[in-house]
Amino acid sequence: MTATGLPDGFADLEPYAERWCLATEPERYAARLASSMQEMTAFYDAMFPRVDDAMAYCDAFPLDVLPDGARALLQLVHSFVMVSFPVEVWKRPRVPDTGAASLVRVIEPAL
Repeated sequence: MTATGLPDGFADLEPYAERWCLATEPERYAARLASSMQEMTAFYDAMFPRVDDAMAYCDAFPLDVLPDGARALLQLVHSFVMVSFPVEVWKRPRVPDTGAASLVRVIEPAL
């Protein structure tokens, strides 16, 4: 494993692990809102070409017994999904024209 806990072969994603390896959707959403477009775009650009490799790596393990490195990598993928619309479509962290609207989950999907 790399210094940040990512699996071997994913060292290029280490600069993003501390900020974007987040266990829950509310944490990822808060990180998105607290990030600049420049930060999100840099993360997106680093992750985009690696998503297929990351998913292939994670798919080698049952979801309920992911090793720590695979779990961290999957968390990066989840954060990538969280920033994809702001980067690709909206060009801003918040959904346009929604004011202070928010959605709060009362239960998280099992990981």
